[in-house]
Amino acid sequence: MFDIRYSREVQAARDAGSAIVALESTIITHGMPYPQNVEVAAQVEQDIRDAGATPATVAVLSGVLHIGLEADQLADLGTAQGVAKVSRADMPVCIANGTSGSTTVAATMIAARIAGIDVFATGGIGGVHRGAESTFDISADLLELAQTPVTVVAAGAKAILDIPKTLEMLETHGVPVIAYGQNSFPAFWSSQSELVAPLRLDRADQIARTHAMRGAMGLPGGQLVANPIPVADQIAAAELAPIIAQAQTEAEENGIAGKEVTPFLLSRIFELTEGRSLTANIALVRNNARLAAEIARELRMLVR
Repeated sequence: MFDIRYSREVQAARDAGSAIVALESTIITHGMPYPQNVEVAAQVEQDIRDAGATPATVAVLSGVLHIGLEADQLADLGTAQGVAKVSRADMPVCIANGTSGSTTVAATMIAARIAGIDVFATGGIGGVHRGAESTFDISADLLELAQTPVTVVAAGAKAILDIPKTLEMLETHGVPVIAYGQNSFPAFWSSQSELVAPLRLDRADQIARTHAMRGAMGLPGGQLVANPIPVADQIAAAELAPIIAQAQTEAEENGIAGKEVTPFLLSRIFELTEGRSLTANIALVRNNARLAAEIARELRMLVR
């Protein structure tokens, strides 16, 4: 057994049977500097409330799995040092040994399943890294989507990845990839890409029914809802392509590998875009939170 605690707000929502949306915590500990990290996390939570659902930011604090954070816990996490970034492989180690960790997409999905939360909003999922045919660098997020029944709302996969290979792997593992309101698979900071999404749905209630049908059929795994960043907030893919290529080259030249690749690339792209990538990232996370809340509300209506 292990200790799991719900925030007062999340416990009230559970008692009332109302809609809840899970949120990851790596954006707080590894995504942005203080105090912007705490301010953005609080704003995303408020976006979910404004859309009629309850936010549940997930983290492991001193070995306790928290589903929803109180305001002081959120603030403390924003300034904490040495917080691990936990995924499926190391989450149990973190809990068993009483340490603290922020949750990735995969770990947040696991926590959401444990807590009975069907919908999770994030920025972008991990996937197949460029050059994976030699490095085998593939995010655990993809296999988590294949086995854990949570609908994940993201602005596609992170643009630094090999997106075609990521889509192929999701297809191989039977994960529905649903573009919201368009035929193109969104490219994280950019609303459009040259890739056609496998599926398209235009309304939150359609996505909710699809989630419920997978459960009714006994199919394992969740679904990825690719929600394009608002056009007004995007950075065009053509502008980003050479910037991403430069960051990739610098990573290779500096011997950056494994878990260090993504933070290095995101940091370098932030510098090369003079901060615009972070501004776009905030906009897409908030946009995803609002759609996730709609889907969560529709799901609650289906089960009543």
